Amino acid sequence: MSSIEIRNVHLDYPIVGIGNRSLKTHILDAATGGLISAGESVPIVKALRDVSLSLTEGDRLGLVGHNGAGKSTLLKVLAGIYQPTAGFIATIGRIVSTLNISLGMEPEATGLENIIIRGLLLGMKRAEIYEKLDEIAAFTELGEYLNLPVRIYSSGMATRLAFATVTAMDSDILLMDEVIGTGDADFMDKAERRLNEFMTRSKITVLASHSDSMIRRFCNRAVLLKRGQIMFAGSVEDVLSAYHDSAVEVVQV
Repeated sequence: MSSIEIRNVHLDYPIVGIGNRSLKTHILDAATGGLISAGESVPIVKALRDVSLSLTEGDRLGLVGHNGAGKSTLLKVLAGIYQPTAGFIATIGRIVSTLNISLGMEPEATGLENIIIRGLLLGMKRAEIYEKLDEIAAFTELGEYLNLPVRIYSSGMATRLAFATVTAMDSDILLMDEVIGTGDADFMDKAERRLNEFMTRSKITVLASHSDSMIRRFCNRAVLLKRGQIMFAGSVEDVLSAYHDSAVEVVQV
């Protein structure tokens, strides 16, 4: 049974190379919503504060909040990229992250070689990659370019290759920071169908997005993050309503 359990998680990280009294510190403090701790020789960003969540199979959680609220940071903690400063986190199941779908692409290797390299980095077994290789290659529509080095690809071609590889995986826990784009308008309908299937196959999904329509479409519950804290949790509509109400309050102030 796949699951995510987070209890009282905190994440602090230092900002090295600026003085605590410098103009840069004040600018950074404003940009991070006042999360810079005072009185430190090295400024500390309190990126997450006392975050607790419990997710089980069937949960599709939307992370809602302004830039700097902690959405991407929370995803990185769940992915194991960041280790919490304090608190407890436990995940059961195979985690697939789309936080950087082009991570591990080797420019001098061919497209086919990059499918294998990227698949291995994502945690796929070699036999699993070879089983899906033809399907991934066909989906990219890159044809003979798959036998050429990726360094000659356009950005749209490289994104297609990365997208086709990551969405071929079967995940227990899917972590997404915004919905993946392919960089090619002519490819979007096909890519959207594949993305829907990819998300449906996951047992748990955590999606951070600024798009209300994406949260409504893919999620069955949501949390509102502000300054690294969960301010409100509940149904998608209730959380989106709370988010927009808080935005209005900020404007009025």
